[in-house]
Amino acid sequence: MPHRSSTDEPSVTLGPLDLRTRVDEALAVQAHAFGLSDDEIAVRRQIVLRHITYPGARALGATTETGRLVGFVYGMPNDRTHWWSTVVEPYLRSRGTDHWLDDSFVITELHVHPGYQNRGIGRALITMITDTAYQPRSILSAIDHESPARGLYRSLGYDDLAQQVLFPSAPMPYAVMGAPLPLLRPAP
Repeated sequence: MPHRSSTDEPSVTLGPLDLRTRVDEALAVQAHAFGLSDDEIAVRRQIVLRHITYPGARALGATTETGRLVGFVYGMPNDRTHWWSTVVEPYLRSRGTDHWLDDSFVITELHVHPGYQNRGIGRALITMITDTAYQPRSILSAIDHESPARGLYRSLGYDDLAQQVLFPSAPMPYAVMGAPLPLLRPAP
């Protein structure tokens, strides 16, 4: 069911997103927010289309009144056999936090078009998708430097589980973060 949050711009509606049919729009948002090349977009397109077929995978989108996609989130129950888990597991194990890979909902991607950031859209998308998770916790990875995204995740209850995580072909190190569910809400 679509949801319009009072913290969002009135013209943006949040709701289920058919990521299979809107993958190119979602990747355009990610490319704009993250600065991806055409080659990176092509690789990510195949990854997203594969991910969305995994059991329990789901996506939400933020659309304007004209139907333009300006933000999205997708995730799934974590599985230690998935590529992401196999990369981060040694980093988590070295810190004694690899149990976070079990019984967790992983936020695979969360992106908001820069023109729509700082309006509560990212916060609303991530809380909406994790509110429907049956797992007791959530994990994600974010570029390992102080940024508005890391600040958002911390405000929701995510803590660093591992830092300086190196993904093949990624130019910058990442941090793996985890939070118990439900995520924290701002004080009224």
